[in-house]
Amino acid sequence: MTPEDALPTDGLVCVVGAGGKKTTLYTLASRLDRAVVTATVRIPIFDEHVARVAVTPDPVPALTDASPDDYPLGLVPERERDDRYLGYDPGIVDDLAAAHDGPVLVKADGARMREFKAPADREPQIPQSADAVVPIASAHVVGAPLTDERVHRPERVAAVANVDVGDEVTAETVGRVLASPAGGLKDVPADAEAVALVNKVDDEADESVGRAIAAAAFDADGAERLDRVVLAAMGEGRVVEVIEP
Repeated sequence: MTPEDALPTDGLVCVVGAGGKKTTLYTLASRLDRAVVTATVRIPIFDEHVARVAVTPDPVPALTDASPDDYPLGLVPERERDDRYLGYDPGIVDDLAAAHDGPVLVKADGARMREFKAPADREPQIPQSADAVVPIASAHVVGAPLTDERVHRPERVAAVANVDVGDEVTAETVGRVLASPAGGLKDVPADAEAVALVNKVDDEADESVGRAIAAAAFDADGAERLDRVVLAAMGEGRVVEVIEP
């Protein structure tokens, strides 16, 4: 199975969490027809991963003017510094998705290049019309200490998973956060698909970790909100397994 078969790709798809958001966006964009890549938060410069980037405060006209050769198309409102763009207000992304007849792939929170996170008060920035949300965590965080070396906002993770900062990160910790309405499922629209992604599943040991994370996520998902958990190595464009409740 390919990433575009295992992960949501129809309509407005938001990625959140840590450990592979950008890789997931760019991998999907390269495989989908007429894909748009954008963000509701800051995003590193990604011109090399798309056919063209249009920097505009109003993305709908830029979308209308795009030619077939412009896809996958990056749309951002402003270049903040040499190394990153700003993101749009979620309402503007709603308008963008309504005007587009292909997938709109959105980076909807930040993680400062860490492997795992839980969201802050003002995160994630998910548009109301999102068709799907993909919370992401890296399998490589399991076994590491719950500190800011590998985890973004470890104190938030500790609170969501009911553990202590400095504890060893376990598969149960990751699964609880992915399935929590205060973690990976925070602010997911009621009618949106929710598919968790355990990324960086590079070998058999990682596969075992990924399956344990998936089991813990389903155990913690009291509202039965998760549709499935995908184990993958997105940097290689490889899906390892799709696990359903």
